[in-house]
Amino acid sequence: MHMQRRIVVAAFAAALVAPLVVSAQDLHPSRRPSPLGIARITLGDAYIRIVYGRPYKRGRNNIFGTKESGAVVPYGERWRTGANEASEITVTRDVLVAGQKLAAGTYSLFTTPAAGTWKVHFNSRLGLDGVGIFANDTFTPVDLAPTDILTVSTPATELPADKEVDQFTFEFEKTAAGADMVLRWIRTEVRVPIAVAK
Repeated sequence: MHMQRRIVVAAFAAALVAPLVVSAQDLHPSRRPSPLGIARITLGDAYIRIVYGRPYKRGRNNIFGTKESGAVVPYGERWRTGANEASEITVTRDVLVAGQKLAAGTYSLFTTPAAGTWKVHFNSRLGLDGVGIFANDTFTPVDLAPTDILTVSTPATELPADKEVDQFTFEFEKTAAGADMVLRWIRTEVRVPIAVAK
């Protein structure tokens, strides 16, 4: 009788703990549908790094477009520029982004896609879940415009069909002046020139 009671108590305790364990496992980066990615480069003595979520196409053909078309990332709306939490960029020295100065530091990195030109936002708010805060099972959007430190505009180009990128990607490509921060997904490519400030 005493042994049966122990078994019942143990089973009850396991039933209570199991949902907590599953919930904690779901937060582990290795089990996310969109894994974490890191892009980084050294320009002279400046180090630049982006940490971001890497969503896959997963059969979705309408990624960027109008809201009416049912696009995953609608034109004219601020995007976390990846998946999961907002992407973050760290620069260890002052840099010029598309010719405009950005002080050394860590910033949330957002974009506002459009048909021909994208806006790229460097924002002082950190630890965001997309474009807001997720706490106690509640998502609260945040007005990010007042905390944008820098916003630049840059053209978006269309990749050829044989260059389609299935998984969202950030890369740095060196140039004569510094490097281009390049984002690609499906057939969209956006380049942002970065150079060390003098």
